[in-house]
Amino acid sequence: MMFTRLLPGIALALVVAAPPVAAADEIVVYSARKEHLIKPLFDRYTAQTGTPIRYITDKAGPLLQRLAAEGKRTHADLLITVDAGNLWQAAEKGVLAAVASPTLEANVPAHLRDPGQRWFGLSVRARTIVYSTERVEPESLSTYEDLADPKWKGRLCLRTSKKVYNQSLVAMMIAHLGPDRAEQVVRGWVDNLAAPPFSNDTKTMEAILAGRCDLAIVNTYYFGRMQKEDPELPLALFWPDQDGYGVHVNVSGAGVTRHAPHGESARKLLEWLSGEDAQRLFADTNMEYPVDPAVAPAPEVAAWGEFKADTINVAEAGRLQADAVRLMDRAGYR
Repeated sequence: MMFTRLLPGIALALVVAAPPVAAADEIVVYSARKEHLIKPLFDRYTAQTGTPIRYITDKAGPLLQRLAAEGKRTHADLLITVDAGNLWQAAEKGVLAAVASPTLEANVPAHLRDPGQRWFGLSVRARTIVYSTERVEPESLSTYEDLADPKWKGRLCLRTSKKVYNQSLVAMMIAHLGPDRAEQVVRGWVDNLAAPPFSNDTKTMEAILAGRCDLAIVNTYYFGRMQKEDPELPLALFWPDQDGYGVHVNVSGAGVTRHAPHGESARKLLEWLSGEDAQRLFADTNMEYPVDPAVAPAPEVAAWGEFKADTINVAEAGRLQADAVRLMDRAGYR
């Protein structure tokens, strides 16, 4: 009796675990980017080339686990995910193939792609300082390290350290400052917190608006979304480290899967995504920066002003991610 009741559950598990069946000429994409961001791109590509695209969306971790578990049985041709740390993890797990492409090398700056050519940035976001225009003078701001100064005690808000965006920021600080100095800075941030870390950047900025704190570190597109809803928002961005290594930037990006059934077609799609037409649509839809510096950002993004960006290879965010997580844990940054 128990055996017969278990059979349907076992059958369902087998169905769920099986990779999706793709049509002969169809490109299958696993995407950690949400549907409203990728569907306009794929629709345009299909209209221009006639090549159909089917996509599956999920969070970065589950998608990578699924791709690794499927192995040679996968029908996925392309993996799209957010943050260089996640892209680095995918490459390290061996689920991405090296791609030799003069087009990608021309469109994607060297520091925004894998040195081994297994993944390529497609859009850029800066993780920078946002502050209350009512309670903070921009002249008092300077660097990420300065946020550890006691003058900001009880005035700083941060997103949780569990999010890869902050792990990558701290990883890059380790690369620039060394682990000891980076840990001193993170401990200073924790000492200056006005509230426990928030679950996302939007809630962090809402805390500034509510007067719980005066400044924070956020991804630029979260600020852009709030500003679009309320152009009179009493918040502004500040570009730190302009006399040093520059603003921390990261990417969303993609790579052709190691066992792609349509590897050549996936490469062509990836090249198209790095081109001007897709870059404009990609960046404008989510208020990000094009990965190709020859493509201008959207007017509302350009209005935030130009800045010097860090040019260390973003792959360092992945290589030092585990070190960053341990450092933040030691420093009490939760």
